[in-house]
Amino acid sequence: MAPTDVADSVAAPDEGLVRALGLGSAVLFVLGSVIGSGIFLTTGVMAAALPSPSLILAAWLAGGVIALTGGLTYAEMASMYPKSGGIYIYLKEAFGPALAFLYGWAALLIFFSGGIAAVAVGFADYVSYFAPSLSTSRVLWSAATPLGTWTVSAAQVVAVISIFAIASLNYVGVRSGNRVNILLTVAKVAGLAALPILALAASAHTPQWTPIVPPVARPLAAFGVAMIAVLWTNDAWYCVTWIAGEMKQPQRDLPRALLYGIALLTVIYVSVNLAYLYALPMSELQGVSRVGERAATELVGPSGGRFVALTVVVSTFGCNVAAILAGSRLLFAMARDGVLLPAAARLHPRHRTPHIAIVALAAWASLLALSGTYQQLFTYVAFASILLHMIGAIGLFRLRRTQPDRPRPYRVWAYPIVPVVFILASTAFVLNTLIEAPAQSLAGLGFLALGLPVYLLSKPS
Repeated sequence: MAPTDVADSVAAPDEGLVRALGLGSAVLFVLGSVIGSGIFLTTGVMAAALPSPSLILAAWLAGGVIALTGGLTYAEMASMYPKSGGIYIYLKEAFGPALAFLYGWAALLIFFSGGIAAVAVGFADYVSYFAPSLSTSRVLWSAATPLGTWTVSAAQVVAVISIFAIASLNYVGVRSGNRVNILLTVAKVAGLAALPILALAASAHTPQWTPIVPPVARPLAAFGVAMIAVLWTNDAWYCVTWIAGEMKQPQRDLPRALLYGIALLTVIYVSVNLAYLYALPMSELQGVSRVGERAATELVGPSGGRFVALTVVVSTFGCNVAAILAGSRLLFAMARDGVLLPAAARLHPRHRTPHIAIVALAAWASLLALSGTYQQLFTYVAFASILLHMIGAIGLFRLRRTQPDRPRPYRVWAYPIVPVVFILASTAFVLNTLIEAPAQSLAGLGFLALGLPVYLLSKPS
């Protein structure tokens, strides 16, 4: 069954939230929650590990396919359980409350809050393009800790201010947060669309498409390292499932939003990377951190760099508008089950928003933003996210077996092939990251394990 065939045969539960979001808002929410700073920053890192234009594009296409198979897999469960919390709910139904708690624990304390922090630091880094005194190089204070010297820069303070400004927008209502998300998403997609147009009009360089496999020692491992950047930049497509409680017709619109949003995202990312490859030769692309800015400067001069920097500022701020809206709903769903932070289940009496959850998520993400830089956060974020979403996809097979009669307004296309592709690709990524980045991976697993005693202490009796 295709998403367009979905029928609203399951009543959406009333959680006290305002059902204000339609299909268009949900599609823009997918784009808004995913497109942050990654697309402007990661291709240079990829090129350093994988100096092949053909394989760089293949990695971006592969990332889109993986995200799409994941989106279609989760769309079936979203149509079964159209409630706030999304994947947390699906894991609870498939495997029980303990694993669901570990997902929420890891999301809220590691990969999702870490993603908000990373995007906020990326936002602040680009703000410093226009205000150099607010850069990461301006250290405000430092202190010795058992783990080494802890420093706080002006950019980290800007990141924290941005997080709380966004929390304030979401605090006063889902409609205000959604309006800002729509405005900023349209603006950043327009800014991204300008890059391939500039490349077509002004590029004097043609990428060297052959040889496809570059002369590196371990090309397969290098491709896997490049995929870390791709999957992190594609991460958060699942956030739309967390806000089902505020969608008008989640059974119908959630599957469509996942399909349309991820497909559009893949087209955007591949087009922008083509622009980078036509703007810069591989020797100049390798290791460049601000690749979007560098490419636009090469194409049209300093004004292009300023345009991209402004687009990144808009993009990263907008990404966190969607992220804080979604993440607070995950905490709200857990709190309604009486775990982690039960007070976060409260709704504001006037705004009908989970105000305590919003403030709590913003506070924790701010602490993470003060703890490290963008580059230190992103492998850690991607590994934990892919591991847990792989387990969530396995839950679809269990639900097919244990709840065969539950209404499914949408059934995943080409079952079981589509979910199996997502699971196998995620498994390959997890294993490769364990081998290539063991310290970050083991740290993520260790923190995940710490959630077990927390769950045992916090679960309702």
